[in-house]
Amino acid sequence: MKKVEAIIQPFKMEEVKEALKSLGVDGMTISEVRGHGRQKGHKEVYRGQEYTVDLLPKVKIEMVISDARLDEVTRALAGAARTGKIGDGKIFVYDVAEAIRIRNDDRGETAL
Repeated sequence: MKKVEAIIQPFKMEEVKEALKSLGVDGMTISEVRGHGRQKGHKEVYRGQEYTVDLLPKVKIEMVISDARLDEVTRALAGAARTGKIGDGKIFVYDVAEAIRIRNDDRGETAL
């Protein structure tokens, strides 16, 4: 099993969610987060004062999937989130040792 964690632009959230749903990926956790990568934020002016916004709003999507689905899920996720501009985000993949469904003690991929 693999845990896929993606940091994407907030305005791409619905498109990504629909792409994953079309693949049959139902279980995911979505969090609103802040951060920056290479773009290092931007400058804004408020009441005549210039200030730097260095932690930009992003969306973090987390899901655990079977090993066999990794390529199709990451391809769909990247395709739906891509704008071709700096700040599109990143996808991270981790190994998952075990998954346990609390309700009935299912284990492994059956718990997904």
